[in-house]
Amino acid sequence: MSAERKPSPDDILREEFNRWAEAGRGEEMERHHLDITEKTIRLMELRPGERVLDLGCGAGWATRLLARLVSDGPEGFGQVVGLDVSDEMIRRARAASRDFDNIMYVWGSAQQIPWEENFFDKVLSVESFYYYPDQERALAELFRVMAPHGRLFILINLYKDNPYSLRWVDELQVPVHALSEAEYVEMLKRNAFQQVEARRIPDDTPTPDNYSGKWFKNAQELREFKRIGALLLMATKPDVRVAAPGYQIY
Repeated sequence: MSAERKPSPDDILREEFNRWAEAGRGEEMERHHLDITEKTIRLMELRPGERVLDLGCGAGWATRLLARLVSDGPEGFGQVVGLDVSDEMIRRARAASRDFDNIMYVWGSAQQIPWEENFFDKVLSVESFYYYPDQERALAELFRVMAPHGRLFILINLYKDNPYSLRWVDELQVPVHALSEAEYVEMLKRNAFQQVEARRIPDDTPTPDNYSGKWFKNAQELREFKRIGALLLMATKPDVRVAAPGYQIY
């Protein structure tokens, strides 16, 4: 009798985030991350006609923000692809995006993105990158699917330089791979990205004086977490075209 297959890292992520989806936490992420995401999207300088990947799209709330900005214009009809490892998140994103003609949701892994080479003008990833067990491989895949001169934007609240965020590591039911700003910058450069830049994106949403939540001792701690802000990593793919890999991607 053959031994039962050990779950892969993607299997573990899929199972946990399917639970999140069923609990409505995908939609809840919009309330928690809208402020910092809108600031990041403004920095993306999106134009009608561009092709955009939303990596780790969850329930698709950010995907829809992107789709409105690249839709029909003088430069063509832009397309946004939302990719997530959770098939239940993808089902919910599709159901909430029926009014959009320029969105496609794909169930798949950041470790092997099911898309063609040299395609996306812009990539956004919000609050998902630290879940990827092999972040080097994820960057290599992004490099493959991005168009020459394509721009990458990775936004994360959980990173080593914001000590308040590290409280979540032991509470999450999946492994977390938190790095520092300096480590991320070096990793991007190591994977051939250029014009690598990191900046902090503070959260300017109001904090109630009577905060009594789980993660912070008081309102002042929450304000300090928001002041330190999320880490935004920005980088550009050089003017190169990548050949198709030697493995099947879809």
